[in-house]
Amino acid sequence: MNAINTDQLQDTRNPKRRFSGLDKFFEITARGSSIKQEIRGGIVAFVAMAYIVVLNPLILGGSADVTGTSLDSAQLTAVTGLVAGVTTILFGAVARLPFALAAGLGMNSFLAVSVVQDVTWPEAMGLTMINGVIIVVLGATGIRTAIFHAVPHALKVAITVGIGLFIAFIGFVNSGFVTATEAGPPVQLGQNGSISSLPTLVFILALVLIGTLVARGVPGGILIGIVVATVIAIIVQAFANLGTVGDPQNPDPAGWNLAQPQLPDQIVALPDFALVGAFDLFGAFERIGLLAATMLVFTLVFTNFFDAMGTMTGLARNAGLQNADGTFPRIRQAFVVEGVGAIAGGGASASSNTVFVDAAAGIAEGARTGLAAIVTGVLFLASMFFSPLIGVIPMEAGAAALVVVGAMMVTSIRDIDMSDFRVSLPVFLTMVTMPLTYSIANGIGVGFISWAVIHVLSKRGRDVHWLLWVVSLGFVLYFVREPISTMLGA
Repeated sequence: MNAINTDQLQDTRNPKRRFSGLDKFFEITARGSSIKQEIRGGIVAFVAMAYIVVLNPLILGGSADVTGTSLDSAQLTAVTGLVAGVTTILFGAVARLPFALAAGLGMNSFLAVSVVQDVTWPEAMGLTMINGVIIVVLGATGIRTAIFHAVPHALKVAITVGIGLFIAFIGFVNSGFVTATEAGPPVQLGQNGSISSLPTLVFILALVLIGTLVARGVPGGILIGIVVATVIAIIVQAFANLGTVGDPQNPDPAGWNLAQPQLPDQIVALPDFALVGAFDLFGAFERIGLLAATMLVFTLVFTNFFDAMGTMTGLARNAGLQNADGTFPRIRQAFVVEGVGAIAGGGASASSNTVFVDAAAGIAEGARTGLAAIVTGVLFLASMFFSPLIGVIPMEAGAAALVVVGAMMVTSIRDIDMSDFRVSLPVFLTMVTMPLTYSIANGIGVGFISWAVIHVLSKRGRDVHWLLWVVSLGFVLYFVREPISTMLGA
């Protein structure tokens, strides 16, 4: 009988020895962290981000496509958790960074409000997948970084700010805080210029609560606010018995925007993955034409591209992982996996998944490696089994979160030097065009075109990158596509 090797016995009993492979793979000790710290950071990141499991179904499920078809909320909840979980785990294992992915708010709002007005949901998700393939190619070849440097910094920031304004405006509209008028100004406060409905009051309470929690730095403040607002909404509905604004049989102008908040018959249910694979890759090109579909893909790519780039750079800086040149460890792998998130999101009808700035909460808790991301991803997968409970949340509670997230994005305006009017006018046009025309694409196009034209007419054309001219020309054609189609007899 062989003698027992005491060194090996000590290795199996020593936690540091036992997890040395895990430590080496994720560089936990090298980055000044520990396994406990990574687990704690991963949990906090999930708590800070978990509202997307509630918000994404509300946004995507709240809009009918060009054929009048809407996506099922319970199915959306399942695929939102599924894709966020899988892509975040993949990101943690491949990029080994403490970032987490989920359905991007700017992207899902763009799909729900703009894209599906012209195409079906499967066709919209097909465009999302094409966007993801392009993002993967750009990341894998290194082109993504080169393109990033070609676009003026001020326009990159202006797009983020514009999307924030756009998201906030959607929140105001979905809550009934802002409504359309039959005559006079395009929009008004509440009903006939005043707040007169209980659901809108619930929205205001949720907005104040979420804003306060976020301002105080409470981890998971958005999620806590949504939950509390939902409880209040259930109590209000129990006494007031309100209808819904969009009820085809008996619409209630003072009712809930999407669904009545009521206690579910069950809390846990098996996830329904019927939306997985429900995409049409090239159907949009047949329905709306090559030019219009191509511009939609461009908008998705551009939004996905710069939002993720800025978020990853900021998170890396917060985690102390940024290099002197602004890059961070395994940057190419991070770009590729982020593109895979867009492909997976489109393939499962969950919308493009991208890196979430809310993961900064986990970093603040000490997360420094991909192990934290894997913990967050596992928790996202667990969320799939609670769709009945999540479906109780009213649109008004989610709308408050949209406004708060929009406010967070608008703070990026501090990074723009507005002293040069050649910069300030295109920046301003980019930001205001998005909410006023209800289109991210329009804001990007107006910003690019105005930047190029103003610079060349003020004898600064040499400062405009050739790529900006190419894209601006494409947007000019996009904006006048209807007259062109008429002239061509299309």
